[in-house]
Amino acid sequence: MKNITMILCILPFCMLASCKKTTEQAVDEPVRAYCIDYNWGEGGAHGFARPGLWADASPADHVDWYAALGCNVIQSFAVSCNGYAWYKNGIIPEQPGLAHDFLTEQVRLARQKNMKVIGYFCVGANNKWEEDHPDLCYRMDGMQIPLTRVYLDYLCASIDDAIRKTDIDGIMLDWFYNPGGGKGDRPPLRWIPCEEEMYRELMDEDFPGKEHLTKEQEVTFRQKAIGRAWEKIKTAAKGAKPDCIIWLTAFEIKSDEYEGNALLKEVDWLMNEAGDKESTRAMYDLTGPQTKLITCLANWNGQNPAEIVPDAIARGVGLYGFTKPVAGSAMPPVDDYLSAAVDTLTGDALNIAILARAFNNLPLDYVNEK
Repeated sequence: MKNITMILCILPFCMLASCKKTTEQAVDEPVRAYCIDYNWGEGGAHGFARPGLWADASPADHVDWYAALGCNVIQSFAVSCNGYAWYKNGIIPEQPGLAHDFLTEQVRLARQKNMKVIGYFCVGANNKWEEDHPDLCYRMDGMQIPLTRVYLDYLCASIDDAIRKTDIDGIMLDWFYNPGGGKGDRPPLRWIPCEEEMYRELMDEDFPGKEHLTKEQEVTFRQKAIGRAWEKIKTAAKGAKPDCIIWLTAFEIKSDEYEGNALLKEVDWLMNEAGDKESTRAMYDLTGPQTKLITCLANWNGQNPAEIVPDAIARGVGLYGFTKPVAGSAMPPVDDYLSAAVDTLTGDALNIAILARAFNNLPLDYVNEK
């Protein structure tokens, strides 16, 4: 495996302080997080898991797995992309057949092991919302939901409910873009009727018609939509729990949709989901003094963990990874990853093996001899 044999050890997280901007702005211990990902799976629209898939998941087994991995943060699910909740008795219907009050129990058990639990919300996609409100969605793969007032009311009520019912330590916001995504080469908005109404609200002028709309006007509209959504989400989360952590994951950190907004300056944690070192380093100049920085290892982003992990540790940047479960609703024991030499592994298994060593302050060449 390229570069793996060149790195003999990984510096302990506990020996490192963040180098973010100035010493006065240093943050505490970097994030060591992972997610057994319940978004993607069989049977649901847009590649998302069908409602109830993995509903037998054991919160106790999950917490034990994260603890063995060496996490100080569990990224779990409040509502996954199929639109159903992972806790009971909430305003959002629970995953059909949910065997445990999964998120609530995770929080209780994780606190006994000094781990935080962050509950996931996807801003840009939700299959149940699409089913219930087809006139307010693009009905396509990817970011599909215009950030209308009625949708933001639904999302914020869901956030408030999850925080109050489960006492999660924070929320993760994913796909926080307008339809089509955050990149400059995205397709233009479709301007369905609800977006025309949004235009009048946000731009304080009549919608000029698609044939007369300039690219500059669309970008401004996108930015204002993100700005309004952020203010409402922030108010909901901090209103429910003033010290609630708001974690933004962004695959396009430098999206023009974020320009001119308080979002990147005000989030508590910011993650470069693309995982590349260049974009991670760029976050230093985009965030506020309180923001913890995180980078991501996932099979889809193609990053070399033997390069990304040491670089992140040296800079005091947190680390995170995710993959859908491969052992029923869970993952193989962490010891399986520690018992194999890292240069014998690939893909998500390699990422987990290297994170397990980094999170537990073990050298990269460590192998647990059974």
